[in-house]
Amino acid sequence: MLTRRIFGWSRLLAATICIVALVHRMLWGMGSQTMASDNFFAYLTIQSNSAFAVLALVAGVIALRTGEDPAWLTTARALVLSWTITAGLAFGLIVWQAGMRGIPISVPWSDVMLHFVLPAWSVVAWVLGPGRRPASWRVVPFVLLYPIVWGVFTIWRGGVIGWYPYYFLDPRQVSGLGEMGVSCAIALSIFALVAASLVVLSRVHPTAGQRTAAVGEALSPGPTPAPARRTPVTPVRRPSHPVH
Repeated sequence: MLTRRIFGWSRLLAATICIVALVHRMLWGMGSQTMASDNFFAYLTIQSNSAFAVLALVAGVIALRTGEDPAWLTTARALVLSWTITAGLAFGLIVWQAGMRGIPISVPWSDVMLHFVLPAWSVVAWVLGPGRRPASWRVVPFVLLYPIVWGVFTIWRGGVIGWYPYYFLDPRQVSGLGEMGVSCAIALSIFALVAASLVVLSRVHPTAGQRTAAVGEALSPGPTPAPARRTPVTPVRRPSHPVH
């Protein structure tokens, strides 16, 4: 139970760090001409990490009050972690490609926390955290719904206002619809791969019920010994003597 409480407090700490990092990222980004207040929440990273902060708060409270996560919380964590981990991988790829092209990109500490530190911690907590149930395979297709809806809306909105949060969604920065389609397909494949990996890890190493089983085994009185068989005693008949 102590380990469960430690992970519960760590969830609350992660939520706090995420909220502080989001606020810093917003204030830091306001100094950029491409980051208007209307565009801050247009990034998939910002949206997914906002969901992560809320879910971590709820999950932390549940971990402090109950011994196991409910099934819906395991599903919600798998969904949100798939989005945040993939966003971190995509951000790392974008920074790497920008460096290869000689395009300088400033990465504040808040971006490091949101894209790398918190996702890495989330994977460790997902694998080792006590009270987590096995996730369902139905998580994988549901993970794809959010980036598909977000992508369609973002492309439509970008055509209206002339601004896109990521270069591979901007027709002016790619060779055409073919390259854009390939980039989107690769991104969706990464989402699916991350979600499937989380499901596999949860099913190979479920952590819910371990403490209950251990306590039950420790308190079990063990097998009841079989009662001793009673050997029937045959009465001894005394010989009869004739009466004289």
